[in-house]
Parts: sequence; C-alpha cells; structure tokens
Amino acid sequence: MLFLSAIARFLTSRIPSPTVSRRIGWVILCLLTALLVAIPVLSQQPVTLKLLMSAPDVPPWTNYLVKEFEAQNPGIRLQVIEGPNNVSLLEDLYTTAFLLGDSPYDLVNMDIVWTPKFAAAGWLKDLTDEFSEQDLAPFSPSAIAGGRYQNRLYRLPTRSDAGMLYYRKDLLQAAGFEPPKTFEDVERIAKALQQNQAVRWGYLWQGKQYEGASAMFVEVLKGFGGFWVNPDTLEVGLDQPEAIRAVEFLRNTVSQGISPPGVTTYVEEDTRRIFQNGEAAFLRNWPYAWSLLNADNSPVKGKVGIIPMIPAAGQSGGSCLGGWGLGIAKTSKHPQEALKAIRFLIGETAQRQVVLDAGYVPTREALFNNTAIVAKYSHYPDLQKVVKNGVLRPPIAQYAQASDILQRYLSAALTNQESSEQAMKGAAAETRRLVAAGRKA
Repeated sequence: MLFLSAIARFLTSRIPSPTVSRRIGWVILCLLTALLVAIPVLSQQPVTLKLLMSAPDVPPWTNYLVKEFEAQNPGIRLQVIEGPNNVSLLEDLYTTAFLLGDSPYDLVNMDIVWTPKFAAAGWLKDLTDEFSEQDLAPFSPSAIAGGRYQNRLYRLPTRSDAGMLYYRKDLLQAAGFEPPKTFEDVERIAKALQQNQAVRWGYLWQGKQYEGASAMFVEVLKGFGGFWVNPDTLEVGLDQPEAIRAVEFLRNTVSQGISPPGVTTYVEEDTRRIFQNGEAAFLRNWPYAWSLLNADNSPVKGKVGIIPMIPAAGQSGGSCLGGWGLGIAKTSKHPQEALKAIRFLIGETAQRQVVLDAGYVPTREALFNNTAIVAKYSHYPDLQKVVKNGVLRPPIAQYAQASDILQRYLSAALTNQESSEQAMKGAAAETRRLVAAGRKA
C-alpha cells in the first residue's frame, strides 16, 4: 500500500493544480489498489483440463467423475469433449492435434494399442517417476504393462477389457461335457452338439479384415505357442510353424462347418447376435456381451458360461488385453493438475462408481470381488481370471501398420486366396521390412 501511495504522490506532483492533483491522485490510487486486489483473484481462476473421449464413454464420466473431482479440487475444472463413436476417428483427432504442435488436450484418453505410437512420437509425458511400485501394485499387472513403452510408463489404466470364450453351459451339461480346456475340445464338443442338432454352429469368432481380427488372432497365436512381434528384439514370428498352425485351425473351423462361411466377414456384434439367438455353442467376444446375453429378452439368459481363452493341447492360452487409460500430453500447460486428475480417476472410489454405473471392467484387482460390484455383476470374479490371463498386442511404435499387414494377409488365408503358409510368409516379410525401417528412422 505504501508503494502505491508513493506512486500516486509522484504522479500528482507533476500536475500544477492542487485540486486536480488530489482528485487524480485518488483516482490513480483507487485504480492501483483495485489492480493489487485483482491480481491474486485472477491468479486463483480455476485451471481447465481438456480431455477428448468417444461419445458413448462420456455419460459415465460426466454423471459422477467430473462432478466429484471438481468438488474435491475447486481450483481445477475437467472439460470432457465428446468425440466420435468410432475409436479410429478418435485416434485421428488426437494425432492431428499433436501433429499441429500445440494440442488443446491436457489429458489423453488412450486405447491400449495407441500408447506405443504416442509415446514413440514424443507426444506423452513420461510418468515413470510419478508412480511408485506401491502405487501400481493394486492394478492388474497386464493393465499396467499396457501403459509401458520401452520400460517407461506413459499411461495409467482406467478400465480393462479382454477377449473371452462364452459357452452354452446348459447344452454342455445336458450332453455330459465339461467346459473346454483346449481348441481340440472346442472342435470335438461343437461337432457333437451339431450332430445332435442342439445348435446350428459350433464356434463364432471375428474374421473380418479389421482390428478385431488382429485381437482375435493374437489369442489363437498365443494358444499355439507362437508370437507376432517380440517388442524387445523386434523378431517377427508370423511365418513360424506355430503361427501357420494357428491360421490352419481357424480355416478348418470353416471348412468343417464348425464356423459359418460368413465368419470371415463378421465383427463382434454379428457373432454376438447369432450366439444370443441360440444358434451356436461357443463364442469368442469381449466382456460387454455378457449383459446383452443375459438381458431379460435374451433367449440364452442364464444359460451362458465364460472362461479365459483356451490354448491348443500342451500350450498355455491368453486373452487379448484391451482397455483404456490416461496419459498427459507433453504440451500441456498444466501437468501437475493433470497428474492430480489421473490420480483421482484411477482411484478405487472413482473406478468402483464407474463400474457400478456403466458395467466397465475394472483394472484394480480388488474390485473384481467387491461386494457391491459382485451383487450387481455376479460374473466379475470369473472375469478376473480372464483379465489376469491377458496377452498384449505388440507394443511397438509401428503397431497400426503391423496390424494392417496382418489383417490383409490373414484375410487372404481365411478366404482361401492364399494358403496359410503363403499368407504368413508374406505377412512376416512385410512386417520385417516395417520394423527394419523403424530401426533406421
């Protein structure tokens, strides 16, 4: 205040009329005082964090998470921007924003397969030193692994997803079968149920040329002891005998009539509808299908069981891990506030509420057996076994291109345009060129 008075006296001393001088002095003093008061007020304006999400995922966040976070953090606002339903378009929007150089988004909501690409491009803040092993211990190890790139942490998991095998437990029990433990069991049981005319089809899976086919195939590949791309050595295994046997298994389900001829054009919802109509014994799909299969109007309500994806005899299986998580844009002007938001959003209370509201699959292991959650979703303890048995798609920077290569050659094999061996050799050769070019870049 003394400083402001001195300024006022200095200015008024330059004005000859005492009356005018005093008036101007008071005006200046009032203006300066108001400015002194306004500066801290302005500096206390809330920070706004921006986040882009696909449209279907917005309501569960705005119904609870945003309100609760802002109530606990009055100095921070969380603005959830509704994006397109198609997650590929969502990825394009994020990518475009980053390429322009100054992304408007502080938090980055990522599908698990985006993490390597975004991290390799330098678009994400490295969060490795922000979260201790104790912080990460409550989460599924596979969910945490999905947020790492080259052993650094860039993404924290908010919800999980994993491929699983649905089966008609009523039909298996009536025919005296146990749930299958191998692919060979699936073929044997499917054929028996088809011969007895209990079902039209034995096994449904996603064979259209799209990302869903890559997710489906990585499970079969793992089940036959094969691998796609080793992220540590960048070795490609698509032309190995195990990979060729995996393709042959899928082809044989079609040629033997276990799977319908149209399965090579099916996506998740095509297979779910056929299974829900009671036409098939086994279905490979994601957890979202459970609530639909057990809806009041579903012909198979109460007749379905779930198990983790199975392997070939003598091998170990794995369910393709999906899910979403949060990172921080490297260009964010509010990294500390964004970090505070992530800690809240991955917290047990926040995750439990969203699971109860939207039926998402948790990433915190304790929630699979939470009393309130199990009371509403009785299958969650079984679902935990599926998530624990997760297998990642290759966490490499060129994943999108590698997946496109696999989809094209896999489709050629499944539709009999090429033999399994020809297709996988072609896929392996092109993938090797891709990763080699990445090494030189």
